[in-house]
Formats: sequence, structure tokens, C-alpha cells
Amino acid sequence: MVRKLAILALLVSASAAAQPTPASLKVVPAAQSLFERDWVLMNWALKFYDRDRDILLEPDEASAAAEAFRKIADADNDGRVTPQEYRAAREFILARY
Repeated sequence: MVRKLAILALLVSASAAAQPTPASLKVVPAAQSLFERDWVLMNWALKFYDRDRDILLEPDEASAAAEAFRKIADADNDGRVTPQEYRAAREFILARY
């Protein structure tokens, strides 16, 4: 019985060590996440907003690209991008760039 408890304690401590800690979690800004989910937007953002040409979108570059995308996509200027506006802007970028 003691041996089983010792094994269980080892398993619990090993699984606790495998869990990510808050300091090790990668926080991805919303703007960056937008481009990581959509290859069309990512290629457009890299083409026009990757200032250092390292083929990585830094948070400030992603923020600038997201602002430009919002200006393209928000057709009715209400400050929000609806799914329809998003699709239309994506198609516009795909066709034009």
C-alpha cells in the first residue's frame, strides 16, 4: 500500500511539473492571432507591414496591419467588422494583392 502511494505521489508530481506555468505561456496579441489564422491576410501583412523583412510579424507590425485591414474591411464605418465585411475584404485583398 505504501509503495502504491509513493508511485501515485511520483505520478502526480510529474504531471504537475509538465503543466505550463503562467510565466511560460506565450501570449499572442489579438492582431497577431488574426494573421496567424488566415494565410491570405498573413501574406498581405508580410508583404506590406513586415518592416525588417524577417518573414515574422512582430506585435507592432501586426497591429499596424490590423488597423489597415480594419480600414479596408469596415465598409459601413461603424467600428466593427462583420463576418460579411471580413469575407469581402479578404476577397478584395486576394484579388488585388
